Amino acid sequence: MKTLEFVNGDRMPVLGLGTWNAAAGDVYQAVKEAIRCGYRHIDCALIYGNEPEIGQALTEAFTEGLAHREQMWITSKLWNSYHAPADVQSALNQTLADLQLDYLDLYLMHWPVAIRQGRLMPESAQDIIPPNALPVSATWQAMESLVDNGSCKHIGVSNFSVVKLKALLDSARLTPEMNQIELHPYLQHPGMLDFCNRHGIHLTAYAPLGSPDRPARLRAPDDSVLLEDPVITAIADRLAAAPAQILISWAIRRGWAVIPKSVTPHRIKQNFDACEIELSDQDILEIDKLNRNRRYFAGGLWTIDGSPYTTASLWDD
Repeated sequence: MKTLEFVNGDRMPVLGLGTWNAAAGDVYQAVKEAIRCGYRHIDCALIYGNEPEIGQALTEAFTEGLAHREQMWITSKLWNSYHAPADVQSALNQTLADLQLDYLDLYLMHWPVAIRQGRLMPESAQDIIPPNALPVSATWQAMESLVDNGSCKHIGVSNFSVVKLKALLDSARLTPEMNQIELHPYLQHPGMLDFCNRHGIHLTAYAPLGSPDRPARLRAPDDSVLLEDPVITAIADRLAAAPAQILISWAIRRGWAVIPKSVTPHRIKQNFDACEIELSDQDILEIDKLNRNRRYFAGGLWTIDGSPYTTASLWDD
């Protein structure tokens, strides 16, 4: 398994199991199956609502000898309603309790948006806190203290634009070591890739398969299905592989971590086996040409009527 190396020498497996939208009852079995297959990287978040079930699976896997804690890389994320500096440690403590862990390997600020404490989702624009009232820099300072006290080994962000990363770097004591973003052949972020390469920030691709099971509210009538793209399927046919394997292999070849989600045993194994697929330079060039700047997760929750955010200001487009 290829890895991404952090400044202190820690290594994160490039392939992880995503757990967003994994239903109760399914995610427990998916995590156990993934560890049996060889996965050593699990991506979680408080807002997914399934960390207690993941914690049960991890604890049983450790007890049964499927893996040791030190072999696993566990990522989770700080939800928007815990951005107040006084709430950051308690949010991580809850995640650690749910996951039945003593520390996280990586903790990410899930969005560069704060909402009112006690809300999981905004019920109105009044629940969204203007960025000048609770700046990302204040939340980040509290996250830095999590590394200081050993609650987590590394910290990073998610859904940050280049503009927001630059602003954070101006005030941060600890450089964010990861930006987890939507990243796939239809949304390739060339400017982001260049910026992160220059500043030593790793990237994790979420929705690497085009999120085929995303909710209907996130679909457009004219959406193309990434897994059915003719370029992807032609390469898959030539290599006797599944289209999902081609997309995973492409992301790994480009130097990113990738966290496809599945709760189906044969697909979990199939995704893991994608690490063995070798794409040619020509394959990479053909896939690189597919960029459409198509974002499936535009952050509409944060741009409701009356919000201090618009789509343009959220992504700095």
